[in-house]
Amino acid sequence: MTDHDCFTITPPIVEPIPFILSIPHCGTAFPEKIKSKYKKELIKYPDDTDWHLDILYDFAPELGITTISANYSRWVIDLNRNPENKSLYNDGRIITSLCPTTNFLGENIYIKNQEPSLDQIEGRLKNYFWPYHNKINQLINQFKTKFSSVFFWDAHSIRRHVPTINPIPFPDLIVGDNDQKTADTIFIKTCIEQLEKSGLNLTHNTPFKGGNLTRSKGNPLENVHAIQLEMSKDLYMKNKETEYDYEKASEIKSILKSTFENIIPLLK
Repeated sequence: MTDHDCFTITPPIVEPIPFILSIPHCGTAFPEKIKSKYKKELIKYPDDTDWHLDILYDFAPELGITTISANYSRWVIDLNRNPENKSLYNDGRIITSLCPTTNFLGENIYIKNQEPSLDQIEGRLKNYFWPYHNKINQLINQFKTKFSSVFFWDAHSIRRHVPTINPIPFPDLIVGDNDQKTADTIFIKTCIEQLEKSGLNLTHNTPFKGGNLTRSKGNPLENVHAIQLEMSKDLYMKNKETEYDYEKASEIKSILKSTFENIIPLLK
């Protein structure tokens, strides 16, 4: 396993294929120089973390997939937001910003008057945001020299119900491709067909269309195809959605692996 200060690369254990798995919200660390600015009781267990997706997707290396996962919490900087802090949606929903000051429940995460300034946000972009994105771009470009197409999967999970984002509980699975702009139809169709075989409740681009990572990496005209999968945490975690449940997770893990195995042959 090789890593950078702000991300970890888990290489494949078989011949590499042009498939990148991104897990941008699994990080829980905070840089020492800014750690004291946050409320101690909140950063012990950052609530908006996509917990344990690294375990759920740990089959990826045996398929030839390269995994990149974040080391730092999304509360430091959100790798899946627009770097200019422009909203990804225009429907009035409340979503956390590039450098969040509240959690999903609207609770302030910083000590009073310790929120980052514009200059400090620029520093976080330079030190934590761009290295993650640049590494993905590097991997994509490396694969493009050897293969005719590249696939990018951005993995996420969320609480079953977050009223500040959506008044009703989320479905089991949400496939996002920015209204079919980030991947060719064959990749989207294969992904949805395989996931639907599970019998789980699935929606497409509702309520999430894919974040900045999917939108910025996916470029079908350049044969780079990107899909985001959001899933409810209760599919693989215990009831309080904080602890990994190996027995429960086995079903969705098998579904994900089968989905990947059906996407891989499309990478000619």
